[in-house]
Amino acid sequence: MATAITYTAFGGPEVLTLTEIQVPAPAADEVAVRVTAAGVNPLDHKLRSGARASGPITDPRRVGSDGAGVVTAVGADVEGFRAGDEVVVFGAAGVYASDIVVPAAQLAPRPPQVSAAEGAALGVPIGTAYQTLRSLDVRAGDTLLVHGGSGSVGQAVIQFAVLWGVTVLATTSTRRAERVTALGGTALRYDDPEGGTLTERVRAAAPGGVTAVIDIAGTDEAIQTSLDLVADRHRIVTLVRGKDAAGLGIRAFLGGSPRPLNAQEQAWRAEAIPVALHLMAAGRFAVEVGPRLPLADAAAAHLLVEAGVDGKVVLLP
Repeated sequence: MATAITYTAFGGPEVLTLTEIQVPAPAADEVAVRVTAAGVNPLDHKLRSGARASGPITDPRRVGSDGAGVVTAVGADVEGFRAGDEVVVFGAAGVYASDIVVPAAQLAPRPPQVSAAEGAALGVPIGTAYQTLRSLDVRAGDTLLVHGGSGSVGQAVIQFAVLWGVTVLATTSTRRAERVTALGGTALRYDDPEGGTLTERVRAAAPGGVTAVIDIAGTDEAIQTSLDLVADRHRIVTLVRGKDAAGLGIRAFLGGSPRPLNAQEQAWRAEAIPVALHLMAAGRFAVEVGPRLPLADAAAAHLLVEAGVDGKVVLLP
């Protein structure tokens, strides 16, 4: 019998339950997948707790949008996939499960150089990073400041930007500074008591100025530093302080932004996954996988993510 993680009321991690499910046959444009790894995103626990609005729960609600697995069946109209193919799942629903059925458009082939856990770590963070960079029109010659560079989104932002010829400065803790440097960014330690203000440190590290900012930290210092350094507020975006963006005159995606993604932004997010997989297969892009837990331990996985554990937490059905 197939199983999935569900919940019937908003609350803490304890509301997550391993439940037996029925798996339908795929419709014409769908693919059935045996899940081998499911990525755990911060959005998952925000939806579970009710911190992110998602409407009333009327039936057991499934969890998870990203994963990897093996195709077990394809719909009549599906081309490009067949039973036995290794795939990455992104932007789907209910991926914390042993088996899922998803539209073929939410799959990408997984190259052998990319593990299932690495594939499961892509979806939300890689799509967010790539789309944000494209929306800001970041390109060679820019100097980009990233507030919060050592998380999954920040690491992806750094890598894409460096590959495109962008100079990247990223704030991080002393403990995680080496990771930022290894990815090609200049690490600015926010917990350095001797370094002066963040604005002063950025100016010292980038005497030619900063041309764009991506805020993944959401602190008052991050926002004020961004405003101090970049005159064109259209090139400042926050992924955390969406509710404040309009009043500050800056842009926002996710993080409470009242505006849903438009068609182009959604297309960029989907484009990001095959782009990242191609780069990973060539050894030019990496994701940091953290703890791996059995599917039944989804509650423990959420606690780890809420605590800010290093690397992407992955569930293994």
